[in-house]
Amino acid sequence: MTTTVPQRTSPLRVALASFIGTTVEFYDFLIYGTAAALVFPELFFPAVSPATGLLLSFATFGVGFVARPLGGIVFGHFGDRLGRKRMLVYSLLVMGGATVLIGLLPTYEQIGLAAPILLTLLRLAQGFAVGGEWGGATLMAVEHASDGRKGLYGAFPQMGAPAGTATATLAFYLVSLLSDNQFLAWGWRIPFLASAVLIVIGLAIRLSLTESPDFDAVRQRSEVARMPIADAFRRHWKQILLVAGAYLSQGVFAYICVAYLVSYGTTVAGIDRTQALFGVFVAAVVAVATYPALGALSDVVGRKPVFLAGVVAMGVVIWPAFVLINTGNSAMFMLALLLVFGLAMAPAAGVTGSLFSLAFDADVRYSGVSIGYTLSQVLGSAFAPTIATALYGATKSSNSIVAYLVVVSVISAVSACFLPGAWTRRDRR
Repeated sequence: MTTTVPQRTSPLRVALASFIGTTVEFYDFLIYGTAAALVFPELFFPAVSPATGLLLSFATFGVGFVARPLGGIVFGHFGDRLGRKRMLVYSLLVMGGATVLIGLLPTYEQIGLAAPILLTLLRLAQGFAVGGEWGGATLMAVEHASDGRKGLYGAFPQMGAPAGTATATLAFYLVSLLSDNQFLAWGWRIPFLASAVLIVIGLAIRLSLTESPDFDAVRQRSEVARMPIADAFRRHWKQILLVAGAYLSQGVFAYICVAYLVSYGTTVAGIDRTQALFGVFVAAVVAVATYPALGALSDVVGRKPVFLAGVVAMGVVIWPAFVLINTGNSAMFMLALLLVFGLAMAPAAGVTGSLFSLAFDADVRYSGVSIGYTLSQVLGSAFAPTIATALYGATKSSNSIVAYLVVVSVISAVSACFLPGAWTRRDRR
């Protein structure tokens, strides 16, 4: 009697599926950031001043990151125990359900204090889901790829972040064309409710994939860790901390670009809301194209040089970017975002998937990479818009925000230097 072995999904198909899945997840997660800048202060925090309402709105945005480590721990544990594919399906379901419910949520005027409380709880659910999403999607892409293509295919899940940003921004751009009354009354809900369609598409694609070959190999050797989280900390605690430090600048810059700068551009620089959103959209589309190109380059010249080039570039371009934004010209605003989000971040972002995941052994890889990644989100990305808002409020100058972002870039550069990874193409590890 012969046993039929299922044909393994091609690496390109897995990479594309990872890209589509992370696009859906980040769309869900990021429409909240845009709504936090444009809608939530007035609808959910009307009892305070506009400045305080914006701070509270961005604080609920940051709360989603607090739940990310828990999501990373839970999904990482079961991803190393039961497989990557199953966890990706669960993360998509949790994220989609929370997003649709936000779109149905009554406002402060309708149910009082319960509105911001429920908003915060649903944001926590979003954070929990996305905490397990990135690690699983990245591992599926990287572990299916051959040694000479891990940088390229590892960039595909990363592309989901700017693609989700572009989709979320486009959705809000379209509904922002409504009158202000229509936008605040019901228009803002449409991007959240549209998530239901995207979730169905994402689930159909993910259910068709085969399991990661690296996880299958671990399972066949009976080396599945009983407590992956504990083993990851025991064997790879340095890598976890270095991943957190290395990702710090990328996460902070991303959420400054997609959340804070929309608010800053409209309220401080006087840029039209729709033009600000369109600027984010254009920069995100460019990022989708540049990420895989830089990931492929890392397969040729080595991952760490490419990653470090991106970290340094972010720290260098942020001051001229604010100079452009402060002109109050929408074209200059678009150019600034293009420089930072579309180009400067691309070398680091394109290499992140392969560089971080291959720093850990396969049996604890989901746990290790998820914890490091989500820890960085809590320490950096979570309250980056809040910190930027507070810095500008205290100094009335964008230079304080620039200084903050430069310090973050330095931390990431130092961490990346000590992170295990390829300095040359000959070092596949």
